Amino acid sequence: MKGNVILEKSKTFAVRIIRLYKYLRADHSEHVIFKQLLRCGTSIGANVTEANDAISKKDFLNKMYIAVKECSETLYWLELLYRTDYLSKPQYEGIASDCLELRRILRSITKSTKDG
Repeated sequence: MKGNVILEKSKTFAVRIIRLYKYLRADHSEHVIFKQLLRCGTSIGANVTEANDAISKKDFLNKMYIAVKECSETLYWLELLYRTDYLSKPQYEGIASDCLELRRILRSITKSTKDG
């Protein structure tokens, strides 16, 4: 799937989320929020991957909409981690910016697919 921008960006983001999870686990005792972040942050790319093998336009849109929702949930957990001092401002802003970019791209894909 070389050349699929959203797939590559979502995989790169998942790697960042996994590394962030490992960092948080190393510096703090296990917290349920860390696992929530890991789950939804890596789910974005999993849903994009599934969408690429969709059997219909409806199936494709469903998976992409789920990926959008997972982005929103990821942003929620990131903000909570920032507000509770688990993430510094630069850490939060860097990864949240990437997540917002993913969500913008995914929303654009769903809109153009739905309208097209």
